[in-house]
Amino acid sequence: MDKSSILIYNRKPIDGNCRQVGMNMTKTYDLVVIGGGSGGVRVARWSASLGAKVALCENDRMGGTCVIRGCVPKKMMVMAAQFQSEMNCAQDYGWQLGASTFNWPQLKNVRDQEIARLSGLYRKMLDSNQVDCYLGAGKLLGNHQVEVDGQTLSAKHIVIATGGKPQLPKISGIEHVLTSNDLFELKEQPRKVVIVGGGYIAVEFAGILNGLGSEVTLVIRRSHILRGFEQKAREFLQDQIVASGVTLKTCGVDKITLSADDKKNVHLGDGQTIEVDAVIYATGRVPNTSELNLEAENIEVNQVGAIQADHLHQTAASDIYAIGDCTDRVNLTPVATTEGTILAERLFNDGTKEMNYQFIPSAVFSWPPLASVGPTEEEARQQYGELDIYQSDFRPLKYTITQMTERTLVRLLVERKTQRVVACHMVGIDAPEIMQGVAIAIKAGATKEQFDNTIGIHPTSAEELVTLRNKLDQ
Repeated sequence: MDKSSILIYNRKPIDGNCRQVGMNMTKTYDLVVIGGGSGGVRVARWSASLGAKVALCENDRMGGTCVIRGCVPKKMMVMAAQFQSEMNCAQDYGWQLGASTFNWPQLKNVRDQEIARLSGLYRKMLDSNQVDCYLGAGKLLGNHQVEVDGQTLSAKHIVIATGGKPQLPKISGIEHVLTSNDLFELKEQPRKVVIVGGGYIAVEFAGILNGLGSEVTLVIRRSHILRGFEQKAREFLQDQIVASGVTLKTCGVDKITLSADDKKNVHLGDGQTIEVDAVIYATGRVPNTSELNLEAENIEVNQVGAIQADHLHQTAASDIYAIGDCTDRVNLTPVATTEGTILAERLFNDGTKEMNYQFIPSAVFSWPPLASVGPTEEEARQQYGELDIYQSDFRPLKYTITQMTERTLVRLLVERKTQRVVACHMVGIDAPEIMQGVAIAIKAGATKEQFDNTIGIHPTSAEELVTLRNKLDQ
């Protein structure tokens, strides 16, 4: 935690940040929120805007995983990593470019400044809505009370929005590794790195570091990356990642040791040992619930620590709710913020809307990126029965006069009986930007005929979505 955050909360407010709250006071609120990430901030400020007296507890800067050590800073690094590819393409398009070098400290500096600015905006939003902020990790005491930094808060309603945290396996030498959180704090770029994990975080950082010029080895235990995503898209993306220069190992890691010069020796399951500057583990995240004293309110968790909440986000305890990644439902920032809005409306404005988890679009900011909405082919067959599947695999126009060999994949899954488009999966440049619009159509129940009757924008990769005519043989 930076010293400026401590000053903001424990002394006179600076620049309109959260209102100072007197120490050693017991206060009563309509709502106490534990967690200052996207979901927690949303439910706090929205409830306050509806007239509720609200307090929020957070032991770090405002913004949570997404703003501070996740979506936002990661996307900045993704964009930084793409410039080398853009410069290579530029030369094929006639641009005469000189030698280029990448400055890691410079990127870290401007990135950190932007994250500080965004975190400050979150604090200002809370302040403008008269939300009382407490610096510290909130903990349940029972009887609808929360303890934070030695103070006791009493509330009619409590919302838990503590997010998730990286999970590390118990192997020899695990103390020598970095998590995705740690990567953002590195002052120098690791030139040779092993990334362990096959999920979206591992895949994204493999693309980032490879694009920035590091020598990257991605180690997974299964045959393919991104378990849970569309199989054809997984296979297609994996081929593209390997072609871009990332070395892929499908053997796992046995142990990690230090070499004489403080480098890390990664002992792989296939018997090979790789010496690297850094080992980054991205082997999953778990709900950040272990320090909440949930037993004080008899709140149930599952085997990974996820808080069990019903369709209205209520836990086993009356008027205690949980939203966002700590429930391990759909761990996406827009889901947490939407849950927060719906819950605030229900608690303080007689709202009746319920969260709908169908057809939520998502993206992996790999290189190339993957985006999807709707179920995988296997899931769709279980849910809808017979399908018509349309697919296109092509080289984007941008690369046709360059040395780039990267391709794009588009797949539409159509329920045969109704001809409703129930899923779209895409790998390729601009896939996340394209998928947002596709998600609207699929959420609205568009049919394949309606896709076909839509005029495409030419020449674009997106027009493939309305020109797919040939069904795959099944």
